[in-house]
Amino acid sequence: MTAVTTDPYSGLQMVELSHLWGHNAPSMPGIPDVIMYRSVKHAQHGVMAQRLKMIMHSGTHMNSPLHLIQKGAGAADIPLEHFFGNGVILDIPKKRWELVTAADLEKATPVIQENDFVVIVTGWHEKYSDSLEYFGESPGLSKEGAQWLVDKGCKLVAMDTPQIDHPLATSLGPHRGGPLMNRLTAKYEDETGLDPKKEHPEWNIAHKTILAAGIPTIEQVGGDVKTMVGKRATLYAAPWNWKHGDACQVRFVAITDPTGNCRIEPGKSE
Repeated sequence: MTAVTTDPYSGLQMVELSHLWGHNAPSMPGIPDVIMYRSVKHAQHGVMAQRLKMIMHSGTHMNSPLHLIQKGAGAADIPLEHFFGNGVILDIPKKRWELVTAADLEKATPVIQENDFVVIVTGWHEKYSDSLEYFGESPGLSKEGAQWLVDKGCKLVAMDTPQIDHPLATSLGPHRGGPLMNRLTAKYEDETGLDPKKEHPEWNIAHKTILAAGIPTIEQVGGDVKTMVGKRATLYAAPWNWKHGDACQVRFVAITDPTGNCRIEPGKSE
């Protein structure tokens, strides 16, 4: 499969920013795997239909404010302007347990503009797997970085990490109901010499900061995102029109118009 798909009519170029999802998709520690099976099969019935049981926070998915903010907007209540718009795909490489800071965002190129969709690419999407490394050792967004994005008036924030926050600021580490990864806290302490409770004292603080401002987030960005880093693009992703939906899998796509010939139809008859 080529990284770029060109529409023959409009000349628009589209790039996949989603991980391939399905049976045995990597699932967050503490969360059951996706259960999927064919309840109706071609060989037996001449038609195929599948049943599935799952949590909506697997693979490339969008989080609504309701996920972490009581009485926040559910998926169906998020304004459509947060699903389709212009933005930046930022190349901000980070190693394990590092933080994306406000300073990183300030100096990133292309420059983040007001109302932008912001996609932060740390390189961690290349480690996407059911592993301690992917989920437990990922980078995360700092509290100050999250506030910087809120102050900038961003419409959507997406990252190629398993979660928005540093893993030691989540229940994967020594926070609410954690650690869901039993080895993580000791591994972090042994290899960094740092106390995770002092370094990351607030639970999911970056994610809560963004969602509290009414800004949806996308986690586990992947696909061919590396071909888009350092560029501006039109970005599209939409969850189900789901009342009280906390999250939903999305097909996340970057769209560019190299020809400059495409336009949005005015919606009027000729």
